[in-house]
Amino acid sequence: MQKINQLSKHMANLIAAGEVVERPASVVKELMENSIDAGATSVTVEITDGGITSISVTDNGSGIARDDVETAFLRHATSKIRTEDDLAKIETMGFRGEALAAIAAVSRIALQTKTADETVGTGIELEGGVVTNLTDIGCPNGTKIMVCDLFFNTPARHKFLKKDSTEASYVQTVCQRVAMANPSIAIKFIKDGKIELHTPGDGNLYTVLYCLFGRETAQGLTEVRYDREPVSVYGYVSKPTMSRASRGMQYLFVNGRPVKNATMQAALEEAFRGKLVSGRFPYAFLNLTVPADSVDVNVHPAKTEVKFGRKARI
Repeated sequence: MQKINQLSKHMANLIAAGEVVERPASVVKELMENSIDAGATSVTVEITDGGITSISVTDNGSGIARDDVETAFLRHATSKIRTEDDLAKIETMGFRGEALAAIAAVSRIALQTKTADETVGTGIELEGGVVTNLTDIGCPNGTKIMVCDLFFNTPARHKFLKKDSTEASYVQTVCQRVAMANPSIAIKFIKDGKIELHTPGDGNLYTVLYCLFGRETAQGLTEVRYDREPVSVYGYVSKPTMSRASRGMQYLFVNGRPVKNATMQAALEEAFRGKLVSGRFPYAFLNLTVPADSVDVNVHPAKTEVKFGRKARI
């Protein structure tokens, strides 16, 4: 057996990046989750060349205090978990403390941020995870993160990316999911200088669906509202007269988190049994709200899969 060596900090960050940062859409997802946790009511995502050349995410959230800016880029640095008990009732979107460190490890990144209590903002730049500049700047309250040259130092990862238009479509899907899960947040997505998506943040899910998918789809939906403590379901599903040959228009959320979950998918399709012909699937935009301690969101590094403590009840 060969000698066992401890990996360097740089190698550990690259491995973490491999788990968290699969493509530009992964970066956008993690950064938008941080914006939501920061209390933002407006988030703008802008990309060029599918996000491979550049990604910027700007929010009007609480910002990061000057003393915490460098710490934010360390692995497992987070403001959202302090004790092991917190892992049993995760209520924030981001929580692992890996995202910024993982993204910084495989890109050139610049962050501008300011809290309401500070008179001046903070700017920081990193290349391959190494801080190259830290300075005072003038900027509005909130945070702007710019990620450039994704995978510049990991060409093996870069070559597996798809063409720009495909990567851009993945980013747009992330923005759509965030908008559906957070109708009270105004979401704007700009691709190569053109606005592709803009929701008003008026708190109305129907408005979001109308903005994203158009009048014809919105008018073919019916509202779902169900409460039985401690579970509630809210959203929209298609009427039986409107269906698809795939599950591509099924968007499921748990406590506002976009998820993949076989239990929820099976329950949805069971509810439509006998209403649709074989091989047809309903549209669905459903958010399931359950106590935080009854669902495990710590199953997958990208936090897209969840486990329920009481599947039958769900």
